[in-house]
Amino acid sequence: MASHRLAKIPLKYFDVTGYSVAGEETVVAVPQLDCCFDIGKAPDQFIAINHVLLTHGHMDHAAGIAYYLSHRNFDGHTPGTVLAPKILISPLEQIIEGWGRLDGNRIPANLIGVEPGDEFAIKPNLFAHVFSTPHCRGSVGFTVLEKRKKLKPEYRKLSGPKLVALKKQGVDIEFHINLPLVTYLGDTGPMDLKGADLISHSKVLITECTFYEEDHKDRAEAGNHMHISDFARQLDELNNEHIIITHGTQRTNLTQTKKILAKAIPQAWQDKVHLLMDREYLKRPSLTVEEKT
Repeated sequence: MASHRLAKIPLKYFDVTGYSVAGEETVVAVPQLDCCFDIGKAPDQFIAINHVLLTHGHMDHAAGIAYYLSHRNFDGHTPGTVLAPKILISPLEQIIEGWGRLDGNRIPANLIGVEPGDEFAIKPNLFAHVFSTPHCRGSVGFTVLEKRKKLKPEYRKLSGPKLVALKKQGVDIEFHINLPLVTYLGDTGPMDLKGADLISHSKVLITECTFYEEDHKDRAEAGNHMHISDFARQLDELNNEHIIITHGTQRTNLTQTKKILAKAIPQAWQDKVHLLMDREYLKRPSLTVEEKT
């Protein structure tokens, strides 16, 4: 039996699934990309995913890290790879070592400390790009992007043998493009997205929006979280095909949250913005995300 009843938003090319309630637990995965953003309490459904991209060390986002790694070992998987802010690596090592002593078995782990600007290969053509977020000391977000090679226009009419000959001569006949697929902000306050093309042009943006009621603005600011007014302002800077909202507070129920959200965002965004915890998506056909090159 699965350990969690996860929410799921089915998109055309991949699913976004997880659980995210502020102060309780946040774990969001895109299984087809073999990555899990934050780990929450380590749902059994995500143990087989090879990469955890940890944004910060708050317990509701990171409590399950030792269980995730230990259970992978128990199930015969290779050690899980955890990307985390560099300042968290030593504390994580201590936690994993401590749980290993309690359990009586060493817990294998592949911990990689990252800083803004770093990139890590998830697959040969799939990379996690790291950027800074304004939440807590060292907190980061991740964009999972596909790197593609394209033939330069001036060489497109040449035959295969001629292209091979040029490459052997050392001629650079290709150019590289980055195709941002999914960006995950984790917990964050409002961000200046001018020039942040990987974030604003990701096919899917997964962002927190914790507070919705007018008198909760101070709470949002105090915790470096997003209020619905912050979220609505940032829409002018975004070109995403879908935005998935996480980390809602229990202070506002889902029905009320949906009403406030619908009033706050322009009509053009109504069909593009989705609440992760709205389980109605499980009853609907896949939402389309068109292929762009």
